[in-house]
Amino acid sequence: MAEYQDILFAADGSVVTITINREEAGNKFRTETCLELSAALQRFRVNPEWRVAILTGAGSKFFCIGGEHDEMKSLDQSQVLPIVDVYQAIDTIPKPVIAAVNGFAVGGGNVLHTVCDMTIAAENAVFRQVGPMVGSFDAGYGTWYLEDTIGRKRAKQMWYLNQKFTAVQAEQMGLVNEVVSGDQLLERAREVAVEISKRSPMALAGLKGAFSARHNGVSGQARMAHDQMLTLYLSTKEAHELSDAFGNRREPDSEVFWS
Repeated sequence: MAEYQDILFAADGSVVTITINREEAGNKFRTETCLELSAALQRFRVNPEWRVAILTGAGSKFFCIGGEHDEMKSLDQSQVLPIVDVYQAIDTIPKPVIAAVNGFAVGGGNVLHTVCDMTIAAENAVFRQVGPMVGSFDAGYGTWYLEDTIGRKRAKQMWYLNQKFTAVQAEQMGLVNEVVSGDQLLERAREVAVEISKRSPMALAGLKGAFSARHNGVSGQARMAHDQMLTLYLSTKEAHELSDAFGNRREPDSEVFWS
């Protein structure tokens, strides 16, 4: 098992739990956190025994309150937090990722749970965007996906006015799927994850690809074509016959195409 500095990774049957383990820093992500989250998500992706992931924060106060941004003294891209890689991984991995929001989800933390497939929140959870108050913004996943989730006007309200929203308010506006008591959060998230893990992996992958394809351009189309359609096609008699004919330098049996 890989060793991590900023996160915890635990597998239990078909469910993986990934925890941002920086409670003393509000579970903020820094470069190391982003790299470890990306690596953990790819581990989850390639293991066929793991079907659903839960993403949460350590402790009971913070899910994640965004990123640690040092003052930029140049346009050196190495100083930019690779958090978009994390968002993209969650969005494009053909398996469900459930956010278990255990406290404040602010800034990048609010984006983080929004890009997940579902969100279950503790009663004490708080949701907020603060970008314009602190000289920051998210003009990608944090706006497009937030608009998809809660609507254009409400998303603009969240970004422009920087109000705090309780877990109940977030559920009412469609930002979260369910609200439970804090001591039941991970148990409930696991119940949902286990229930989902009983569904068809191929169907879930196809659905997730379809949901995200329109925002992902050619990569979204490629994932639908490659991850689902090509995988199914390679199991057909036609594909096997063509491959065998090519390997043996013979003409393919066209009758197979119609059988």
